[in-house]
Amino acid sequence: MQPAPCEWDAASLSQGYIADYKAFNFVDGEGVRCSLYVSGCPFKCPGCYNKAAQSFRYGKPYTEELEAQIMADLAQPYVAGLSLLGGEPFLNTPILLPLARRVRQEFGDTKTMWVWSGYTHEQLLQDTEDKRELLELCDVLVDGPFIQDLYHHDLAFRGSRNQRIIRF
Repeated sequence: MQPAPCEWDAASLSQGYIADYKAFNFVDGEGVRCSLYVSGCPFKCPGCYNKAAQSFRYGKPYTEELEAQIMADLAQPYVAGLSLLGGEPFLNTPILLPLARRVRQEFGDTKTMWVWSGYTHEQLLQDTEDKRELLELCDVLVDGPFIQDLYHHDLAFRGSRNQRIIRF
């Protein structure tokens, strides 16, 4: 299900929950990364690898303590950056925009931000201001819904052939 521009609004959908946070991993982008998995995704792609996180109330609330931990983890010199996954990050801008702004304020361009989305780049460019701002703060977008018929196990950082890795 592909939404029309502005059809899904983060302010009304996001419940401020995260599915998980994983510091110092090697699978969600290039280099050592800190990965924040937000909760909530109305795309409901068949074969989704993180089906539990489709609920906007899955997991636990995002807290200031968690944000402080993320920032402390990112400060480690061997950490390349932050990865934002889900659920759907662009429907969790009430959490992610303040975090992304803070990462840019404290680290500038020394840490990369990757974001995975069921939206395409073109859809995000036509959507709400909050989605466009989050996109502008990121260095890499892995875009497009997961399509099970296009799955291939050898795709780096992607699940299906339709998804693109777009570097800004």
